[in-house]
Parts: sequence; structure tokens; C-alpha cells
Amino acid sequence: MTEPLSYSPEEVAKILKISKGTVYDLLKRGELPSYRIGKKLRVAPADLEAYTRPAYGAGQRPTSAPPMSVEKLILDNHGLIICGQDIVLDVLSRHIESGYPGVRSLRSYIGSLDGLLALYRGTANVAAAHLWDGETDEYNLPYVRRLLPGQRSVVVGLVFRQQGLYVAPGNPKGIVSWESLLEPGITIANREKGSGTRIMLDEWLRGKQLEPERIQGYEHEELSHIAVASAVARGLADTGLGTEKAAEQVSGVDFIPLKKERYDLVFDRKDMDKPAFRALLAVLRSPEFKHEVAGLGGYDVSLCGEIVGEV
Repeated sequence: MTEPLSYSPEEVAKILKISKGTVYDLLKRGELPSYRIGKKLRVAPADLEAYTRPAYGAGQRPTSAPPMSVEKLILDNHGLIICGQDIVLDVLSRHIESGYPGVRSLRSYIGSLDGLLALYRGTANVAAAHLWDGETDEYNLPYVRRLLPGQRSVVVGLVFRQQGLYVAPGNPKGIVSWESLLEPGITIANREKGSGTRIMLDEWLRGKQLEPERIQGYEHEELSHIAVASAVARGLADTGLGTEKAAEQVSGVDFIPLKKERYDLVFDRKDMDKPAFRALLAVLRSPEFKHEVAGLGGYDVSLCGEIVGEV
């Protein structure tokens, strides 16, 4: 019998003999990796096998696992595996698939640093990044140079976003700046290692020659901007870094802007002439895509589709 290319959450629940709700909890926490095809979540057979393999323990994957079946299928057929967590990438994937039916587009919900590493390892071919370099005050290009040695990379503008601090309504603790994070009695909800927001905080600390221990709650990690905003809204933290867009999606938080950041797409220069990448660039430069993204609020599309650097 031919092995399926992927499983639905319902099929995973039947195989593991657990409830569908438990499966969704595993997917949400990232213990069981998943990918989105269109609007549907799917689990690759290799990931399900790795999750259930006793030698590695539940929720752990072998570090030298080969590319997953779905990844290999997409890459071998010159489709797109787009790494990143912003909703703009979901809109991008939808526009590509609706405008270019022959192009398969798969989403991988991982942070900026892990996306570039996936690009380097060949398990993805597009990575979204918002990695700030404190020494040069430049976005993404310094990291592409360091993390993709030997690869001629193209960096294409996607959107500008506002990064800032989530605070309780009315800002009762008077949190107004980076320095507010150092004040006694202020606790934060942090992002996970590898995310662009976490790296932005770490770069600020490095530039000020400060140890992370100076910030209360530094070890409290959340896996998305919305999760950080939610932690502040529920009183689990006084503040946390994230995008303005997430503040609009979570009730019970105010937003203090700190920095306008550039969110880019990175891919290998040799892929530019492939049909899938021509479709990607055509969508990025189309008025329809730009109008929809601008209409979401919180995004500046002034550089969308423009090449901002080649490394």
C-alpha cells in the first residue's frame, strides 16, 4: 500500500488513538510539526513517525532527519515552501495559488532565523525575515551573509511593520521605552529563540552591554506576537515586544511603538527564473496583493516586490 503524502489532524487522532483536540494541542505547541496546504493543516508521515519513535521520546525529532515527504514533493516539483509567521504570508500564498494554479505553495510557520537555516539546508526555498543587526542598524542582509555562505541570495522587500511594546490599557506602569524593561517590578513575556523579535531584544541588550538577567521574565517564552499580547492582556506579564498588527487583534492591550522594521523575503538567486518564483514576484508587485495587505492595516507596502539587496 502506498504511503500517504500527509495526514489530516483527524487521521493522526485515529492513528495515535487520541482525541482530535489533543492533536490540535500538539500542533499548536509545535510538539508535532505541521504544514498548511491552502486552509488545511497536514502532518508529514516522517514527522508522525519521529514523534512516536521511542528512541527519541514524544515530541522530539531526530536532528539528522531527511527532508519530509511533503517538502520533497513540493521542492522536486518546483513549488514554494515559504517560511515565516506573519499573516501577510498566508495572503501571499493564497494569491499565488489562486492566480497560478500550477504552483504549489506550502507554509512553514517558523521564525526568521530558523527560516534562513531551512533555506541553507535545502528544506525550504523562501524565508521571511525581520532580523535587526544592532551594529549596522540594518535588517536581514548581515544575517543572510553569515547564515547562507556559498549561496547567492536575493532579498526582496515585503512590508514594513511597527514593532513595539504591549501594555495594559492606559499603561498603568508607565512603560514607554526599551529602558522601561529594566525597571524593578516590570515583567515581560518574551519570544522564542530564533524569532526576529527575540533577536531584536538581544541585539539591544548587547549594544547596551546588559545581561538578559536584568529583565524580569526574560525566560518566559511565547511562540507568536498574538501569544505575547495575550499574556499581557491576561496579566501574566506587564509588557512584551511584538507587532502593532497583533495589538489590534487582541483586546485588552495598548501599543507603544518603538521601531519600524523591514520584513523581507529571501531566496536563492538561481531560482529567480523558475516559474514558481516568477509567480511569487508577479504577485508581490501586483496592485491586488498590495491593496489587500495595505487594507489589513499596520503594514507599509512601499517596497513590496522590490529587490533590496543581493548577497
